[in-house]
Amino acid sequence: MWLRANIYLKYKERFIHLLVVVTIIGLLFSCKAEIDPPTLSAGDADFSSLVAIGGDFLAGYENGALSREGQQNSIPQLLSLQFNEVYSQLGELSKVSSFKQPLMPLGQGFGFNSKKWEGEFISPVTLGYKVDCEGVESLSPLKNILNLSVQSAGLQYLIDGGYQNLAVPSAGMEDITDPNFGLHYSQGNSNPFYGKFASDPGTSTILQDALNLSPTFSLIWVGMEDIYSYASVGGYNKTIPSASAFSADLDAALAPLTSTGGKGAIANIPELTSFPFYTLVAWNRAELDQNKADSLNKIYQGGGVSHINFAVGNNGFVIDDSTQPFDIRQMVAGEYVTLTVPLDSMRCFLYGLFVNVVHDRYALDTDEVQIINTAISDYNVVIKQKAAEYNLAHVDMNSFFKTVEAGVKWNGVAYDAEFVSGGFYSLDGYHPNQQGYGMLANEFIKAINNQYSATVPTTNCMTCVGIRFP
Repeated sequence: MWLRANIYLKYKERFIHLLVVVTIIGLLFSCKAEIDPPTLSAGDADFSSLVAIGGDFLAGYENGALSREGQQNSIPQLLSLQFNEVYSQLGELSKVSSFKQPLMPLGQGFGFNSKKWEGEFISPVTLGYKVDCEGVESLSPLKNILNLSVQSAGLQYLIDGGYQNLAVPSAGMEDITDPNFGLHYSQGNSNPFYGKFASDPGTSTILQDALNLSPTFSLIWVGMEDIYSYASVGGYNKTIPSASAFSADLDAALAPLTSTGGKGAIANIPELTSFPFYTLVAWNRAELDQNKADSLNKIYQGGGVSHINFAVGNNGFVIDDSTQPFDIRQMVAGEYVTLTVPLDSMRCFLYGLFVNVVHDRYALDTDEVQIINTAISDYNVVIKQKAAEYNLAHVDMNSFFKTVEAGVKWNGVAYDAEFVSGGFYSLDGYHPNQQGYGMLANEFIKAINNQYSATVPTTNCMTCVGIRFP
């Protein structure tokens, strides 16, 4: 339904274009023209001791999971390489260092399953062929449920310590200073990622582990999980922390990180409509012919439900609404269905139209959208204020994600926000793929250069991969 041959062709064209660009670059560098490299500089910043604090987007989460491949092309890792270029050119080799991350075992990445009743964890989502309920085979994101035990390699303690990438998938703002967030999975912590590398599980915190490294530069991207953990489940049994609570928690982190002159960069939060996860399945994607429309109307009207009506073409799905007759109504423009909705049930079994309305965990109604939009706006005001207060580079990711929607070029290749074919997002529809993270790393670099009068080179990240086709 969603992924057809045209997606494959568009992605193939992008791949061919990239090969051409790489070939041209190779030819150019094989020539012997004398081109002076740009003069690099750290400006007013000191990148020699780097830490990253945040959630999914700084951890390198993609395709619904955290994997070693994603970590090795994460934003902090890419920035570390560019900072090393600066110090290498300056001859300050004592400041050139590897960026230490709590790497997942090779080939054994995993992430959270949005449908916990199926199983708690999944392996990274892949693109493969799937036969739908109508018997049609097409390319589709495929997930695999993992039954992990405390003996699983990905859950084993990492005892080395000194990890600089302290961004933890699904870590909210409060988790950064909560020692219980560092408990191991075997101790009942539903989030297994920090507990396996915390310096003192159950006692240490993400913030304290960062401070123990005496950071001179901090990469910070927080608030995403606080808002989008609510949005991703349709607001079902979730709340978003207030902007005042977010501000206080942010102060608690930024004050000690900058108290001895530490610099850094902090990113803001993109809007809901930037992500295919919320826009791919349109609110009115229920496409009906005359017979189906007439049959549904007859059923509803026979039950005395007169405010729900269907017509030939696209129709709004039906959701719960306690303010309406019979506690149901059709969705309207400005409301959203999440990508986790059971698509086969929609396609073949009238899910969202009759008997089973779209469950609240898969839908965002007008009120919930307003809550999300207000939180994003308020959080972004706080982030901008704190960037100014603590002399941090302000990375306007909200604006950049809108630019991606319109279309961007990177390494001579066009990208946009279309699911799969756009080339920016991974197969979960929310997190970027490695190429997307490469572009986000450059947004950090641009903001850092502007804030600290630095000349850090942007990354081309030729090792970053997009979506792998079968």
